[in-house]
Parts: sequence; C-alpha cells; structure tokens
Amino acid sequence: MDNQRNILLAVLLSGLLILSWDMGMGYFYPQPAVTAPDNEGAAPSAAEAPGTSVVSGDIDGEVPAGIPGVAETPAGPVDLATALADPRRVVIDAPRLAGSINLVGARIDDLVLKDYSQETDPESGPVRLLAPEGSDSQYFAEFGFIVGGQRLPSNAIWQADGDVLSPGSPVTLTRTGDNGTIYTVRLSIDDHYMITAEQAVANPAETAAIVQPFAFIKRTSTTASADQFIAHAGPTGVFGGSLYDPNSYSELAELRRDSPAGAVSWLGFTDTYWASALVPGEAETDSAGWRALGGDLFRADLIYDAQTVPAGGALTTTTQLFAGAKESTVLDAYEDTGITYFGKAISWGWFEWFEKPLLWLLRLLNELVGNFGVAIILLTVIIRGLMFPIAQKQFSSMAAMKAVQPKMKAIQERYKDDKQAQQQKIMELYKEEKVNPLAGCLPLLIQIPIFFALYKVLYLAIEMRHEPFLYINDLASPDPAKILNLFGLLPYDVPGFLGIGILAVLLGVTMWLTFKLNPSAMDPMQQQIFNLMPWILMFVMAPFAAGLLIYWVTSNILTLAQQSYLYSRHPQLKAAAEKEKAEKAKAREDAAKSKA
Repeated sequence: MDNQRNILLAVLLSGLLILSWDMGMGYFYPQPAVTAPDNEGAAPSAAEAPGTSVVSGDIDGEVPAGIPGVAETPAGPVDLATALADPRRVVIDAPRLAGSINLVGARIDDLVLKDYSQETDPESGPVRLLAPEGSDSQYFAEFGFIVGGQRLPSNAIWQADGDVLSPGSPVTLTRTGDNGTIYTVRLSIDDHYMITAEQAVANPAETAAIVQPFAFIKRTSTTASADQFIAHAGPTGVFGGSLYDPNSYSELAELRRDSPAGAVSWLGFTDTYWASALVPGEAETDSAGWRALGGDLFRADLIYDAQTVPAGGALTTTTQLFAGAKESTVLDAYEDTGITYFGKAISWGWFEWFEKPLLWLLRLLNELVGNFGVAIILLTVIIRGLMFPIAQKQFSSMAAMKAVQPKMKAIQERYKDDKQAQQQKIMELYKEEKVNPLAGCLPLLIQIPIFFALYKVLYLAIEMRHEPFLYINDLASPDPAKILNLFGLLPYDVPGFLGIGILAVLLGVTMWLTFKLNPSAMDPMQQQIFNLMPWILMFVMAPFAAGLLIYWVTSNILTLAQQSYLYSRHPQLKAAAEKEKAEKAKAREDAAKSKA
C-alpha cells in the first residue's frame, strides 16, 4: 500500500515538474513575436530599383549619446515599402548582401541576406536584417560628424559618386557644410558581411575646426531573438580584451546607459543567428557603449575623440560595420585580421574549446554525406566508438565488483559497529583487488559535456538552421510530427511539453529498453522510479531541437547493442544481478509472510 502511494506521489510530482518546467521557460525566456526582421509585403530593396537621383526632402534626426545639437524625437510610423521605394538611395549588391544606402542621413538602413530565407520555404524571401527608421523592424547604422560642438543635421542629403556599392566598387558620399567644409563617407564592402566607412573632413576655411566623427547602430528589440540561459542575445562587445555581454534588452532599459571600462574592440547587437557590430579604427575613442532610447529602441554608440582640423587641413577616421550571419568560419576569419574575440559574437560559453571542434566535425561529415541529419547519426557512432574502450573497462569493473561482493559483505558484517574501520577495510579491499567503484560513472560523466556541447551547437550554429532530415524541415527546431494533432492533420499546434513527436517517443522507448536490459537489483521504489524516468524525459525533451533527439535516440540504440555485446562477454554480471534480484525478492516475500 505504501509503495502504491509512493508511486502515485512520484507520478504527480513528475507531472508537476513537466508542467512547471514548460511554464517557467515560457515566463523567464519568452519567445518574441517576430524572431527575425522580415520583408513581407515590402517593396523590392534598392538593389532591385533603378536610379539614385537626389531630390530635396527632410526627415527627423536623432542624436547619439553625448552628442549635442538635435533633440531626441520619435520617428515614424514609416511604411517599409514606401521607404525603400524612395529614389534617394544607392544600391548595395554584394555576393551575400543586397540592399541600399539612404542618402538622407548617410544611413545603411536596407540590408537583406541573400543566402538565408525567412522560413524553410525558399520562396519566403531572404532574411531582412536592416530596415529604415520608423518602420516596424527598424534597424540601421549611421555615420556622422560633430563640428564645433554641434552635430551635422541627420536629415542632410548627401551626394553619391556611384550608383552601386559592390566589392571592388566603393561609393563616396559627399556633403558640403555652410562654411565650405567638405565631409565625405567612403563606403566599401567585401565578399561577406563587412562594410568599411572612411569618414573624412577637408577644411578649406581660414580657421581651424573641431571635429568629432561618430557611428551608431539603432534597432528595435521587438524583432530581436530572446535572451536565453544557454546563449546570450542582445548588447554584446569586447572591452579591455574581454567579452562583455551581461545585459539583456530589458536590463539595459533599466540601466538606461552602459559604457564599459577598457578600450573597445567592437560593439553591437547579436541575435541567435545574426549580428551587427561597429569596429573602430586606429583613432582614439571618446566613448563607446549602449543606450536605451525608451520603449523598444536601443542604440550602440561609437564616438571618437574630438580633433582639431587646421585651416587647409584634413582628417580621416575609419570604422567597420559588420552586418550579417554569425557563421563561425567567417567570424573567425575576421578575428584573424585583428578584431579581438570577434568569433565570440557566437555565444559559445565555457565549452567553446569542445563545441567548435564538434561543429567542425559535423560540417565535415555533412560534406561527405550531404545531410546534417545523417551527419549527426555518424557523429553519434564516432562518439560511441571512441567511448567503447571506456565502456569495456566499466563492465570489467562491474564484473570485478560483483566478484568481491562476498568479501565486502564479510567486512560489513565483521565491522558493522565500527563504520570508520569498515570503510577503511573496504578501501583496502578495492586497492588489493584493483577495483574502482567509480568506474561505472565515467561514461555518464563524459556524456554530459558531449550532450551539452551538441545542444549548444544545434542551437547556435547557423549551419543547422532550416536543415532537413526525412520528414523534418529544420533540425534546429522541435520535431514537427506531433502525435496530439495527428502529425499535423488537425489544424492546431500542440503547446510545449504536450508536443510529443515521433523522436520523443523513440527516446522514451529506447531509454526504457536500456534500463530493462540492465538487470540491476533495486528495491521496488527505485525500480518504479527507473521505470518512470524514460517517459518523464520523453515529455521534458519533446520541445528540444530535433537534431538533439536524433543524437540521443541513436546513442540509446548503440547503447543497447553495446550492452548486449558486453553482457555476452561478461555473462557472470547478468547472472549475478539476476541472482541478487531473486534473493531480494525472496527476502521481501519472507518478510511479508512473517508479518502475516
């Protein structure tokens, strides 16, 4: 009766754990309404529009932190299609980027990623990263100057010397001030995601000018990825040679401003798969950091030291703007050019030393077989193969432990009133028989970092995004074949932990079989807990990435094969366990009879 009550209590607590986990994750890490800026219903970018003629017009300006001259004024609302149809734009056409430069304010505010679609359907259109100020997905970069303590108007119209910005074909934006000072921003772009801006001032006047170049990135958080416990998304940079990413958008909103100490190597904003960052040149910076602008608007500022440009003199400052996908190989290549820790724009965490080789191996296997799902299966086979000698040692240790059980029982009986002496004698027995009681835990301990590292790789690596396998459209997303909506036949989505898919069921079944194959002797309560654990994990793991479940299911299948083989090599283990199990069952029966 007590056992039945305990089992019922265990089931209720397990159900409560599953429910509270799902609710807790939804509360502390809510998913944004839009996971990436999109261009649904938008007009084609300026890369698809003819002409770059300049006409007069004004827009509201806005000042970076620490820059006097123009008050903060809310912009918008702006229709994305209308904004992109404005002829005052210069086309951006690079191998991996398309978009346009806004000649009003010298802003890069139209950028899409050619290689990535919004949804698994390639016809859904490319991912939009940057969008004009005031639009629903506003996200843009601006380069400007402070002269004599006043910022140049942000609604100023610049002249362009070219129609298209592309690799090998830079574009120079020019504007002449009231006193004849000439301001230029020369933009160039590489084959990936880096735009270089050379901000120059030529002073033909007879008096010196005090000039302070600046650059900033402004965005809305409504289209940002959620900041998760496993990976940071939000304000990120490197200051004083260390990665700095302690704040989410909500935390930055409470701080209002965040200006870290130390020299800045780069700063910007990161999402799960995308990032934008400003990389300063050799000029000294006056300040760098982030600012909350109120509501859902935030900005990363890079402001250089004020410099004196003498009469007839000139000044040039270079800043790089990264805007693109967080591809590990590309970020590492930029890091090799001298951008400190740029590869850490991907939130690898403590296990970076293991996660990056794991990703490298997955990419290599994918190149060989042409599918990341198959690559994950092959990776699992490789990992289990490497761990097989450890598993053999584990079973040998288990066999040795079974062999010394009679001697252990004799020591326990002899020193039952002296626990300290009992432990000392048992340790001497282990040493004499060369038995390690912890050897059985080693494979599990090794599996934990492997599992966590693969989880992060599947979550963070853009290579996994929208990768298909069999009926699965995206290995980085949960299994789409939910049982409770008849695998998509019924027109509703199954929430959270109830979204049990085929892979989750296979996980529960294969784990249950591995427990059944291991005939360890347990008391009834322990046995019931072990019987329940596979089905609890089935619910807990259902919302995880399908690729992770493929790894775990494959690992369980290989474990079944491995256990079967090793038990055939050590039959005394199974026989001893069955004997011990039978003895305990008989002892319980005798105890029950004596009570009766």
